[in-house]
Amino acid sequence: AADVCANCGREGGDGTKLKSCRACLLVEYCSVDCQKTHRKKHKKACKQRAVELKDERLFSQGQEHAEEDFCPICTLPIPLPINTHSARMVCCMKRICYGCDVAAQERGMHDCLFCRTPLPRDGASALALVRKRVDAKDPEAIKSLGDNYSYGECGLEKNIPRAVDLWKEAAALGSSGAHYSLGSHYYGGEEVTQ
Repeated sequence: AADVCANCGREGGDGTKLKSCRACLLVEYCSVDCQKTHRKKHKKACKQRAVELKDERLFSQGQEHAEEDFCPICTLPIPLPINTHSARMVCCMKRICYGCDVAAQERGMHDCLFCRTPLPRDGASALALVRKRVDAKDPEAIKSLGDNYSYGECGLEKNIPRAVDLWKEAAALGSSGAHYSLGSHYYGGEEVTQ
């Protein structure tokens, strides 16, 4: 009950000021003696709630992560820098953390952890999987194809204007990475007008 000492039941008000447990904020006491007496009964719930409050404070700080910054297998946020702690699967365009990848390989799983598609063995088969996702209008696949054109990867010739067109299309579909790539190329003036 609100405004009642958790130990003796004395109500707050009328000259009695109750103080909340500083660790958990769940219960109130009329005196230090009542708090000490009630400690054994309250200790377990207090510790659990104190941990929950600490987690709430920690996780409410800082910026929100985008959905793509979480591994879809373990659902944990991928540590920064994301590219050094995860890999994007070209078959489904999901970003999988290396922890999940290593755990799966130790269990003998060598396919994509998300969609179970066999992993491509060369650049041409990887490009075919990306193009299949591009045809489905997947913004991350379109951005990835733009990256391939930008760097001349997977057997494609380097073609910045084509990459910019693909990044524009991916950005229009909601890819934050495509916005970044466009901004970087326009800022640097790399074969595009500033």
